[in-house]
Amino acid sequence: MTVDTGGSPARSVHKRPPLLAVGVMIFLGSDFMFFSGLFAAYFSIKAHAPVWPPVGTKLDTIQAAVFTVVLLASSPTMQKAVWHMEKGRRQAAKVWIYITMVLGFAFIGNQAYEWVTLTTRPSTNAYGSLFFIMTGVHGLHVLLGLVAMIFLLGRLAGREGDPGEVTVVQAVSYYWHFVDIMWIGIFSCLFLLKS
Repeated sequence: MTVDTGGSPARSVHKRPPLLAVGVMIFLGSDFMFFSGLFAAYFSIKAHAPVWPPVGTKLDTIQAAVFTVVLLASSPTMQKAVWHMEKGRRQAAKVWIYITMVLGFAFIGNQAYEWVTLTTRPSTNAYGSLFFIMTGVHGLHVLLGLVAMIFLLGRLAGREGDPGEVTVVQAVSYYWHFVDIMWIGIFSCLFLLKS
């Protein structure tokens, strides 16, 4: 983009991404490496186990799949909030954030139910340890995303917005999409890749 500087030679101005977006991307990159370590541990232990998951491990794959769909449905709802914010429709954006939060809390509720009813415990075997570590770390990420949305709704509570609101909503959406993508990998490892 060329800017007229009023008589002096025109200079080129490059539009830079907001610093918040860059910071979130750097954080998500480091978080991706953390989850990569969990996946590496999972596949290393699985490769040396004669039977995987161990005999007696009972998982409700159907229920987990239903709540996987619930969590994944929260990505488009969060993106709808972003689209509305970018168009200046703050009230519509808040509605979509609330819908995203309901889906996120439903997912967390199901995870808590699984933790209580699962017969395998963290001390039972390596699979149990990995199950609780992977779902626990991911659940913590979901909770942090929900807390971020609560703060986001607090910021959007006023009638008039500020110029940084759109950037903040976008940053929270990046984090939320990342959490959803990580769950696809965790769900696949723990519930689908059983042999």
